[in-house]
Amino acid sequence: MNQLTNQIAVVTGAGRGIGRAIALKFAAEGADVVCVSRTQENSEKVAAEIRALGRKAWPQAVDVADAAAVNAAAGKILAECGRVDILVNNAGVTRDNLLMRMSEAEWDAVLNTNLKGAFLFTKAFSRALIKQRSGRIINVASVIGLIGNAGQSNYAASKAGLFGFTQSVAREFASRGITANCLAPGFIETDMTAELNAELKASILKQIPMGRFGTAEDVANAALFLASPSASYVTGQVLTVDGGMVM
Repeated sequence: MNQLTNQIAVVTGAGRGIGRAIALKFAAEGADVVCVSRTQENSEKVAAEIRALGRKAWPQAVDVADAAAVNAAAGKILAECGRVDILVNNAGVTRDNLLMRMSEAEWDAVLNTNLKGAFLFTKAFSRALIKQRSGRIINVASVIGLIGNAGQSNYAASKAGLFGFTQSVAREFASRGITANCLAPGFIETDMTAELNAELKASILKQIPMGRFGTAEDVANAALFLASPSASYVTGQVLTVDGGMVM
């Protein structure tokens, strides 16, 4: 039996990589999915893949850092779908630079998308979730939020911020039957890691006990657990999906 039958999921950053894998995994398990991406083209493409699986899909092109755009999208989603059962805040960007060279614009771009975006989407759906007294919130962070990384102070800060945000939301919403948890992927084979040079990749692999990069499917499987009935008593947690890198 499908684990997410008749549920409505909203996945931000669904256009590619981890977000796309989560959206497709949820659809394969019976959910209808709102595919949020920065571009209409990417959101439409993933929505088409979900429809091919026999599920409903709604493409939404939204800048998650734009409060007005997020609120408008949330209103439209609730009007069209009637409810939201699962929210996955996955949208993220990088603007890597050493701290002394990092511009304010590079800092703001990352914090606004990775952290503020999760705040805006969670807040936009909070009343609906509380009213229905059920829901799953899953925030996709990173192991970099746990251990830091040279040249990524903005990214590390945004992901570490998601841990505290998630735990605060978990405490606020727990009495209403809503869980909030965080995923912290390690080095996953995506467009971002594809840009790493061979020497750096070899250095990273030495730090991973399992000796391989993860896949988007690995993260999607963890997201499915947190969204499923099996995780009904799990909230405020950070689940690392990293091959043992930071244990």
